Amino acid sequence: MRQLPVRFDSRDPRVLDDPYPVYAELRAAGRLARGSAGQWVVSHHADVSRLLKDHRLGHEYPPEYHEFSNGTGPANDFLQRIVLDRDPPAHTFWRRIMHQSFSPRLMRRLYDYVAGQVDGLMAGALERGRFDVVGDLAFPLPVTVVCELIGIPEVDREAVRPHAVQLAKAFALYVPPEEREGAHAAVTWLRDYVNALVDERASRPADDLIGNLLAAQRETPGLDRETLIDNVVFLFFAGFETTTNLISTTWSALLTRPEQLRKLRERPELAESTVEEMLRYDAPIQATARYVREPVAIDGRTIRPGRILVLLLGAANHDPARFDRPEELDITRDPNPHVSFGGGPHHCLGAALARVEGRAVADWLARAAEAPRLAGRMIRRPSVTFRAYQSIPVALRPGE
Repeated sequence: MRQLPVRFDSRDPRVLDDPYPVYAELRAAGRLARGSAGQWVVSHHADVSRLLKDHRLGHEYPPEYHEFSNGTGPANDFLQRIVLDRDPPAHTFWRRIMHQSFSPRLMRRLYDYVAGQVDGLMAGALERGRFDVVGDLAFPLPVTVVCELIGIPEVDREAVRPHAVQLAKAFALYVPPEEREGAHAAVTWLRDYVNALVDERASRPADDLIGNLLAAQRETPGLDRETLIDNVVFLFFAGFETTTNLISTTWSALLTRPEQLRKLRERPELAESTVEEMLRYDAPIQATARYVREPVAIDGRTIRPGRILVLLLGAANHDPARFDRPEELDITRDPNPHVSFGGGPHHCLGAALARVEGRAVADWLARAAEAPRLAGRMIRRPSVTFRAYQSIPVALRPGE
């Protein structure tokens, strides 16, 4: 009799605390695990990397899926409009427009600006002698950068911040009932804000994302305003969430592994590979999902259309079949074929931007006059989808 696959419970406290031992159990048990209703879970690197590019899988889900995950409310039709959850041709159309503002070449040209922002934020931290990585660097840096790219005025950024944090809940594999109201309320507030901003910008064109979208709307009469607004909201969120988590996990890992921080400071040229290793070691986004449009065979089992495949990026990045010593942090690791930015048509639009910001932070750590030290208990922000922190207290001067 064939053994039934093991079950992966994304809400298991062990997963929220440290998912990697659970991922190891999944990989050891087989290539396929059961998830929640209608879900199958994949944890091996070879399978995840292949399925990310499989044309039989889509990213456009039926309304029932969003209702199951989020309950009823505005977050559901928001998720059905954004580029992340659309398949071609709509996905191709929106990605082409957004690529103008997030192309890798443009992002690389931003390095000096981003490095200047890091220096400015850290100058205040150095003066105080102590700072919190999340509140004083990992959040304000990417928010500032993405607001500049999109066209959100500096005066509004603090007001937008709490709603953007609440919006993160809508992207979980499953949103607990007690958290759904916050996600739906965040969508409503951010839609109203962006709607007013678009109205204002229509009379004052500018060379930013909103300007590019408005120009595309003038050339494409069928491009409806609701979809335009929701995609601006999404790009604001996507432009900081991944990078905030990447910066936070970079500091947490290096502060708790001083030999790796010392190596970076001795060899500043390792800044780029440090970013890639942090993307692998503690992926900012732990999982992505795909909707099965045509039958897919995995390990002798056929996954029928209408099911959801959960691809555990974090588990794939720790697969010993692909990585030597996967549980160790090694900032010299090369090659490093992690899957943290996904793959195929839905490869993360903001990957180049995240790398630039991560590199600027790693460069600062490499050349800081004093090696920073952990100055208290790190507090995680519990999430299955994201590896995030609420607080990382740090001392920047001896004796602080």
